[in-house]
Amino acid sequence: MRRIFCCAVIVLAAFVANSAQARSATLILLNGKVWTENPKQPESEAVAVDGNLIMSVGPSASIRKLAGPDCKIIDLGGRRVVPGFNDSHVHLLAGGSSLISVQLGAVNSAEEFRRRIGDYANSLPKGAWIRNGNWDHQRWNPVALPTHQLIDAVTPSNPVFVWRLDGHMALANAVAMKLAGLDRNTKDIPGGEIVRDKDGSPTGILKDEATSLVERIMPPLLPRELDAALTAAMHEAASHGVTSVQNMWDSPADQHSAMKFREFQKFARAGILTVRIYNASPLRDWKALVTAGVEAGFGGPILRMGNLKSFADGALGSETAWMDTPFSDRPGYSGLASSDLMDSAGMYASIQGADQAGLQISIHAIGDRAIHTVLDLFERAEKQNGTADRRFRIEHVQHLRPSDAARFAPLGVIASMQPYHAIDDGRWAEKELGPERIQSSYAWRLLLDHGAVLAFGSDWPVAPLDPLIGIYAAATRRTLDGKNPEGWIPKQRITVAEAVHAYTVGSAFAEHQEKVKGSIEPGKLADLVVLTDDIFRIAITDLDKARVYMTVFNGSVIYQQPAQP
Repeated sequence: MRRIFCCAVIVLAAFVANSAQARSATLILLNGKVWTENPKQPESEAVAVDGNLIMSVGPSASIRKLAGPDCKIIDLGGRRVVPGFNDSHVHLLAGGSSLISVQLGAVNSAEEFRRRIGDYANSLPKGAWIRNGNWDHQRWNPVALPTHQLIDAVTPSNPVFVWRLDGHMALANAVAMKLAGLDRNTKDIPGGEIVRDKDGSPTGILKDEATSLVERIMPPLLPRELDAALTAAMHEAASHGVTSVQNMWDSPADQHSAMKFREFQKFARAGILTVRIYNASPLRDWKALVTAGVEAGFGGPILRMGNLKSFADGALGSETAWMDTPFSDRPGYSGLASSDLMDSAGMYASIQGADQAGLQISIHAIGDRAIHTVLDLFERAEKQNGTADRRFRIEHVQHLRPSDAARFAPLGVIASMQPYHAIDDGRWAEKELGPERIQSSYAWRLLLDHGAVLAFGSDWPVAPLDPLIGIYAAATRRTLDGKNPEGWIPKQRITVAEAVHAYTVGSAFAEHQEKVKGSIEPGKLADLVVLTDDIFRIAITDLDKARVYMTVFNGSVIYQQPAQP
């Protein structure tokens, strides 16, 4: 009996020793200022990571003792640590592709626009498409939409289809229009607009669903181009501390959502995907997902699906947001409802059926009329389908009826918003909407005060993939032109802490993942960001100077700020 007892003690001791060894840390961050987003332990000094999970959070002295034999220990020197940023609304491959295409975002004149496109065309073989661009005619003086005549002479052998930064308007050159069969006899299509000159001929500008006239004949990106785009996107995300993204269907005319998801799968299978992706498919595909047995959140910790996206309207900058009353500078015109929303019965049937099957639904809505209509559709579906943890989302929520702010929380509708748009659009939005309607534009304070969940993102490549500039925008509302030093509609500002919460816990909640990420606490995924500055202590006007010092993804350091010369 004594021998059996001794053996049992030896086995138990070995088990305890092995368990302790298994729970030793593989990465430790010491001497930091850790903003946990855990209300039970709001701030701390150090974090221990075991593999891809957070093991412990506490004082540096106790955390140091958890180091395993091969543990990497990093002294943060007092730097601020926050949870990995989760961008609730991106177009990941479009963003990556924009980094390796013609760069028009900083162009300040028609002449510079023409020159950059011409120079880029000279670097390409004949017949190669020129895409992306992300131009903004609101930067030009005078403000005027470009036309195909502006660039035809410098692109005689290359079709061009370059997008305005909002993704709701694009310019085609003569070559592209000829390939698309687009001329003065082409009829407008529902949900879109062909901009025409005084003779009725297309100027080359296509808005919203009219962009499909060219998109349908454009070749998809080649496999090597997709690889390059995703690689560039991952590097961009890592450098800005973005460890999770919620990837959105690009446009109503986008026919390549399956191809893009296969690209994500390829990188995930190879073990080289360094950003977690929650992918949204077109709402129109909901029956295919239901048939396959997919529900919201299907997948693993790196790549998931089950979100569905549709469009209710366009964008303010393209004057295609669907408004209650006409634009101030365009009497009699109130924007465009999407073709999906024009068939409201069909759109509701898709929302109701997809929701009943356990899929999540996100609807793009920017204008006040569009937002109100989508809230009505969501409310109707909730009443018909009954209580559930559905987490309906409205993407953008830019120009809101004040009375609608109170509807989000009772309906459980998440406001998925992008703060940078406010400091960008705020330069010119009043001339479109007038002084009264802008009071509830980008109304983060109003929504929070009514109990709504905010999930923050960028809409990259429409805006920079940089949560820190988004936090700056949310806290200051200082427009990019420097003309609003106290903030554009300052009553809608929120605190830095509220903005960080929206970029972490709020975004995790928006994808049904708040139990596994969004905060720094034991058992959650080891995604963390180390910052160069303490964004909770510096002046909010200096937030735009803060940078990412280090990014930890899945327990490994994937980005380190280059050493200063």
